[in-house]
Amino acid sequence: GVSKGLGKVLAINLSSIGYEIIGTYNTDLDGVPDNIDCYKLNLNDTECTNKFISDIKNKYDHIDLLINNAALSLDNEFLNKTKDEFMKVLEVNLVGPFLLIQGLHTIMNDGVIINIGSTDGINTYSSINVDYSASKAGLINLTKSLSLVLDNIRIYCICPNWMNTETIQGMNQDYLRSEMERINQKELIDPIEIFNKVIELINSNEKSGSIIVVEDNNE
Repeated sequence: GVSKGLGKVLAINLSSIGYEIIGTYNTDLDGVPDNIDCYKLNLNDTECTNKFISDIKNKYDHIDLLINNAALSLDNEFLNKTKDEFMKVLEVNLVGPFLLIQGLHTIMNDGVIINIGSTDGINTYSSINVDYSASKAGLINLTKSLSLVLDNIRIYCICPNWMNTETIQGMNQDYLRSEMERINQKELIDPIEIFNKVIELINSNEKSGSIIVVEDNNE
């Protein structure tokens, strides 16, 4: 996803250092640079996902970097959560990355895959995001498992906690402050820190399957 938040920051900054970007969006493209090759993608729709994979493989011979960044959160109380909500979150946050990796890895020899997880999949989960935290825990373990089967491709999972994005800025700030206090997070993470971590991983010899936790802005 490149239309807002972390995905937009990653796309713009990777483009600025010479990457040719293939981006996806679900709703709108306001503010996305014209030089990004964008496709509408609904990860809740397997047919749509498969068509996207086919279109990319027909157009491009090789992909150097795949970042699975799109995410969905439908927070509410456990007893009120429906199966439909739970499945939508899993489809976007876990099944979608699985399908994209499965479909695109054949044109990624010597490439790098980076999944964007969350510390909610490790130790900052809450009572209202059981589906989100489960999906991110699944993404972390998917990363570890696929490191055993992907030849000549390095795969990582970056797990930040609260980031300074439009979505976070637009949420209830009292709730945000209480959650940051609960997990002892002092300040929001600047998305550029995640970009820097992406570049670091691309250029590193970090073991494939590694999980990288990003907690505070300067950590």
